[in-house]
Amino acid sequence: MDEPDLTGTPRLVTKAMLKHDSVRDAELLLLPERVVRLNASGAAILRLCDGSRTVRQVVAQLEHDFETTGLANDVVEFLQDAHGRGWVVIA
Repeated sequence: MDEPDLTGTPRLVTKAMLKHDSVRDAELLLLPERVVRLNASGAAILRLCDGSRTVRQVVAQLEHDFETTGLANDVVEFLQDAHGRGWVVIA
Protein backbone atom coordinates (compact mmCIF):
# COMPACT_ATOMS: atom_id res chain seq x y z
CA MET A 1 0.00 0.00 0.00
CA ASP A 2 1.20 3.53 -0.76
CA GLU A 3 2.28 5.74 2.11
CA PRO A 4 -0.58 8.08 3.08
CA ASP A 5 -0.05 11.84 2.72
CA LEU A 6 0.45 13.12 6.25
CA THR A 7 1.53 16.67 5.40
CA GLY A 8 -1.87 18.32 4.94
CA THR A 9 -3.47 20.45 7.62
CA PRO A 10 -7.12 19.50 8.15
CA ARG A 11 -9.76 21.73 9.71
CA LEU A 12 -13.52 21.66 9.96
CA VAL A 13 -15.37 23.61 7.30
CA THR A 14 -16.29 27.11 8.43
CA LYS A 15 -19.92 26.43 9.30
CA ALA A 16 -19.31 23.09 11.06
CA MET A 17 -19.27 22.62 14.82
CA LEU A 18 -18.66 19.65 17.08
CA LYS A 19 -20.98 19.22 20.04
CA HIS A 20 -21.58 16.62 22.71
CA ASP A 21 -25.29 15.88 23.15
CA SER A 22 -25.52 15.00 26.83
CA VAL A 23 -29.15 13.86 26.53
CA ARG A 24 -28.26 11.18 23.97
CA ASP A 25 -24.64 10.82 25.15
CA ALA A 26 -23.52 11.26 21.55
CA GLU A 27 -20.94 13.27 19.65
CA LEU A 28 -22.51 15.37 16.90
CA LEU A 29 -21.15 17.27 13.94
CA LEU A 30 -23.47 20.18 13.27
CA LEU A 31 -23.57 21.45 9.70
CA PRO A 32 -26.00 23.72 7.89
CA GLU A 33 -29.26 21.79 7.49
CA ARG A 34 -27.87 18.49 8.81
CA VAL A 35 -26.58 16.77 11.91
CA VAL A 36 -24.15 13.85 11.80
CA ARG A 37 -23.89 11.48 14.75
CA LEU A 38 -20.24 10.47 15.12
CA ASN A 39 -18.71 7.41 16.70
CA ALA A 40 -16.01 7.98 19.32
CA SER A 41 -13.08 7.60 16.94
CA GLY A 42 -14.56 9.93 14.33
CA ALA A 43 -15.21 12.56 16.98
CA ALA A 44 -11.66 12.18 18.35
CA ILE A 45 -10.21 12.75 14.88
CA LEU A 46 -12.40 15.76 14.10
CA ARG A 47 -11.69 17.36 17.48
CA LEU A 48 -8.03 17.56 16.45
CA CYS A 49 -8.79 19.08 13.04
CA ASP A 50 -8.41 22.73 14.01
CA GLY A 51 -6.09 23.84 11.21
CA SER A 52 -3.03 24.00 13.47
CA ARG A 53 -1.94 20.35 13.16
CA THR A 54 -0.81 18.32 10.20
CA VAL A 55 -2.35 14.92 9.58
CA ARG A 56 0.90 13.44 10.93
CA GLN A 57 0.43 15.37 14.19
CA VAL A 58 -3.23 14.30 14.42
CA VAL A 59 -2.15 10.67 14.02
CA ALA A 60 0.61 11.07 16.63
CA GLN A 61 -1.80 12.62 19.13
CA LEU A 62 -4.40 9.88 18.60
CA GLU A 63 -1.77 7.15 18.93
CA HIS A 64 -0.63 8.77 22.18
CA ASP A 65 -4.17 9.26 23.53
CA PHE A 66 -5.27 5.71 22.71
CA GLU A 67 -1.91 4.11 23.50
CA THR A 68 -1.62 2.36 20.14
CA THR A 69 0.25 2.58 16.84
CA GLY A 70 -0.53 2.16 13.16
CA LEU A 71 -3.45 4.57 12.90
CA ALA A 72 -2.17 6.57 9.92
CA ASN A 73 -4.05 4.72 7.18
CA ASP A 74 -7.33 4.72 9.12
CA VAL A 75 -7.06 8.44 9.93
CA VAL A 76 -6.20 9.35 6.34
CA GLU A 77 -9.10 7.24 5.04
CA PHE A 78 -11.51 8.90 7.49
CA LEU A 79 -10.27 12.39 6.58
CA GLN A 80 -10.58 11.67 2.85
CA ASP A 81 -14.16 10.52 3.39
CA ALA A 82 -14.90 13.54 5.62
CA HIS A 83 -13.44 15.82 2.96
CA GLY A 84 -15.60 14.19 0.29
CA ARG A 85 -18.68 14.74 2.46
CA GLY A 86 -17.81 18.42 2.92
CA TRP A 87 -16.99 18.19 6.63
CA VAL A 88 -13.30 19.17 6.46
CA VAL A 89 -10.89 21.00 4.23
CA ILE A 90 -7.26 19.94 4.02
CA ALA A 91 -4.74 22.63 3.18
